[in-house]
Amino acid sequence: MSEQPDQNLAPDPAAAAGTPAAPIEYAIQTEDLWRIYIIGAHQEVPAVRGINLAIESCTFVALKGRSGSGKTTLLNCLGGLDSPTRGVIRIFGQDISQLKGEQLTRWRRKEIGFIFQSFGLLPTLSAYENVELALRISNRPGRELRERTMASLEMVGLKKWIHHRPYEMSGGQQQRVAIARALVNQPKLILADEPTGELDSLTAREIFSFFQEITRDAKVTLLVSSHDQLVDEYAHRVLQLRDGQIIN
Repeated sequence: MSEQPDQNLAPDPAAAAGTPAAPIEYAIQTEDLWRIYIIGAHQEVPAVRGINLAIESCTFVALKGRSGSGKTTLLNCLGGLDSPTRGVIRIFGQDISQLKGEQLTRWRRKEIGFIFQSFGLLPTLSAYENVELALRISNRPGRELRERTMASLEMVGLKKWIHHRPYEMSGGQQQRVAIARALVNQPKLILADEPTGELDSLTAREIFSFFQEITRDAKVTLLVSSHDQLVDEYAHRVLQLRDGQIIN
């Protein structure tokens, strides 16, 4: 006797239409990634050990681990600030090991935004000037400067603070200026190294919540290294790094 189909199973519209599932877009992919430093004549110190990683686009991923676990080294390799000893790094499918010199610099300025623990703002420049400088360095046309600078500052809620210098702002406001600077070139990937390390817990929550917003609204991928336990509540995914290896 032939089997009867289960009438309780709802049909899959995509399958019925013969539509294949949309492929996953990866922002970051690494294969057997190593970064080994040479100390003295012969001593090798591996900071990153054979990392295989795949991070989907438009996600907020936290990278956690003790000091010396390799978090900053990994971020620097992914952002083209440091060169791996061996292995492959693909950013949105592009093998960045094929980029050299000025080509790598141009790619980094266009595709990657950086946020640092110490904010990295120039103290003599206003919030507006700190953000606009990132566009000037990237040789953006003059007509774009004000429009994109103001849009970035408005996105982080600092439209009324554009003429203030860093010392006239709180730590949270300074970090928001740094985020606006990272966003102004409209990168698809932002790498943040301990962005809440100098902030109180309330302000840290505000920053992490804002990271969620820009991941969703600006379609940006965020990889954030942090010691802060609060990040677990906000990140889509948490990776643990120990002795240069991802352990979870």
